[in-house]
Amino acid sequence: MSREQRGPNEKLGAVLALAGISNAGLARRVNDLGAQRGLTLRYDKTSVARWVSKGMVPQGAAPHLIAAAIGQKLGRPVPLHEIGLADADPAPEVGLAFPRDVAQAVKSATELYRLDLAGRRAGSGGIWQSLAGSFAVSAYATPASRWLITPADSSVAREASAAEGSGPPLKVGHSDVRKLREAAEDARRWDSKYGGGDWRSSMVPECLRVEAAPLLLGSYSDEVGRALFGASAELTRLAGWMAFDTGQQEAAQRYYIQALRLARAAADVPLGGYVLASMSLQATYRGFGDEGVDLAQAALERNRGLATARTMSFFRLVEARAHARAGDAQAAGAALKAAEGWLERSRPGDNDPSWLGFYGYDRFAADAAECYRDLKAPRQVRRFTEQALSKPTEEFVRSHGLRLVVSAVAELESGNLDAACEQGVRAVEVAGRISSARTTEYVKDLLHRLEPYGDEPRVVELRERARPLLMAPA
Repeated sequence: MSREQRGPNEKLGAVLALAGISNAGLARRVNDLGAQRGLTLRYDKTSVARWVSKGMVPQGAAPHLIAAAIGQKLGRPVPLHEIGLADADPAPEVGLAFPRDVAQAVKSATELYRLDLAGRRAGSGGIWQSLAGSFAVSAYATPASRWLITPADSSVAREASAAEGSGPPLKVGHSDVRKLREAAEDARRWDSKYGGGDWRSSMVPECLRVEAAPLLLGSYSDEVGRALFGASAELTRLAGWMAFDTGQQEAAQRYYIQALRLARAAADVPLGGYVLASMSLQATYRGFGDEGVDLAQAALERNRGLATARTMSFFRLVEARAHARAGDAQAAGAALKAAEGWLERSRPGDNDPSWLGFYGYDRFAADAAECYRDLKAPRQVRRFTEQALSKPTEEFVRSHGLRLVVSAVAELESGNLDAACEQGVRAVEVAGRISSARTTEYVKDLLHRLEPYGDEPRVVELRERARPLLMAPA
């Protein structure tokens, strides 16, 4: 279905010409993006001609898919207003801004929290399905550069007016902030143990909407405001991480951008670095190694002399992951060595942030193994996965599952098919206990690597064990 505008959509025609996309080419790209999201679309060159010459506006997810298709060709995000489809739905713009002004930053974050009411899971019919395909790593460029230039706002004190809400202005105190921090602590445990798609994890966006948004829109002193922005940034980053784990890359990107802006308002440079490290891991996971390096180095640059040794170690580890994905073995090795050096310098009495509680030698070894997997060095992968798996824990179930898959790949590349299948079976067992699209993708990658051995009994058994996992709804 579509509705008609007034006259031709000259903006869409101009951007198509700029991108060098024909009518038939755009229709094909939109149909393909829709198919990737479980949508059956049958647009053709005539459909596109109507959009351009008659100003017809396709309904549903189509405007967002059009923007995504053109954005992929141009290599940058394409907002709906640039292609004359802004009236279709304002949602794609929400969460991508990194405002200079604190008041606008509050507005940007709270708009994103409210938007999530429509649902964040794939297939839920919510707004994130409309946004599908709109992830663009270039959207991180402005937030990273603005954070580097000015990592803290001069003042964040706020005086709310009665006109802003249905009741009297909310006066925010330290007790309100403590509740948000407790929620963040609980959410971190849920995510590590059950995966980002578990129902417990899905409560985080609701917490942002119901708890954090009214507080951000309330009245607070500069001191309380800094703490409030910091707690909100932690929760927002967690929402992004959980969306990332469930495959909702578009939602994750928006949460990360807002989390970075909130961390700047909190004047919490290490936390801002942690958000940038999360952005880097997402970019690396999506195959943008060079951009992942830039984001990790942005985290490092502002934290020199500020962050604890263990925090700096983690940032260097994230940098190593990006170098490895980019294929730079020398840079990856240097970053790993630096990460290990920083970790050795850390001490139990250091004032490490609470959000870094997951990081220690086992996590270092696990990520080092993934670096060497990307660099195709199976002997090193085996060495580090043995360290990473030496202390299995019920607290970090998802991480244990990911490590088992990496171990299986290393065994396979070393010519040990039986050992690879054995580790693969263990990984499938763990993956079946959690809700993590990322873990499922790791298992799929392992099965793909095993295809040349498809008739081997152990491979057949592993494939059968993995079938329920692969057939489960997202």
